[in-house]
Amino acid sequence: MEIKAQDIKNLREKTGAGLMDCKKALIEAEGDFAIAERKLKEWGLAGVAKRSGRATNEGRIFLHEDNGNISLVEIACETDFVCKNEDFINGGNKIARLSMEKNYGQPVEELENIVKDMASVIKENITLKQVVLEKANSNEILHSYVHGEGKLAVIVKFSSDKPEVFKIAEVADFIHDIALHVAAFRPMYLKQNDIDPVWLEEQKSIFAKQIESDEKMAGKPAKVIEGILAGKVKKLMTEVCLLDQAFVKDEKQSVSSMLSQMSGKVNAKLEIKDMVYAKVGEN
Repeated sequence: MEIKAQDIKNLREKTGAGLMDCKKALIEAEGDFAIAERKLKEWGLAGVAKRSGRATNEGRIFLHEDNGNISLVEIACETDFVCKNEDFINGGNKIARLSMEKNYGQPVEELENIVKDMASVIKENITLKQVVLEKANSNEILHSYVHGEGKLAVIVKFSSDKPEVFKIAEVADFIHDIALHVAAFRPMYLKQNDIDPVWLEEQKSIFAKQIESDEKMAGKPAKVIEGILAGKVKKLMTEVCLLDQAFVKDEKQSVSSMLSQMSGKVNAKLEIKDMVYAKVGEN
């Protein structure tokens, strides 16, 4: 007998079992939805829906690179043991590859369905946390760094008016060092112009109240207070903006300064255009 695709979809949504398992159950049940649901339970395949409320604090980040572009996928699960499961790893790599092939820059139903199939096989709550697609133009290059077994991943994008310099070993090493820097210091923003103005005003307000409540500041001239406030904001920039941070391999130099020095060495303009930071459990 013919099994309708909608019936398979409905059974999947109710039980959390894989598509092929739902189809098999409906065929054996001769189309009877209730019987098919019972068969899935008997087969131990209808537990994904019940597991969906369990915490997913573990996971793994997967990267796929093709033709200079990079896709990043974070998949969360309940236990660290599952992160090393072959089905979990294969599924994550498949989703990262598919994201690249189909130009997916965010979770979509097709990818979510693959995750549901993984969950039905592994029998643990598994969720697709994020999908990122980074593309590079002819004058740009992308570089990725993965720490540990996919617990943390970084992508940095550089551009240059002379893209041939990306082939120079010293430049390649510098780009890698910037990726390591992002992984170590996790800047919130690339540059000051990227900062959310609302967030920045909140920080300034906090600083102003701190100064106001400091007994040592009582009676200080307004210009002094303004200078102290400006100093606090400047220090904040060195904490949250990549270009203003002290470089990981030379704390006396900012990332911006090191970038300028490298540009001078190779006689080409180098720019950091974008960065992606992903850590399991933080997104």
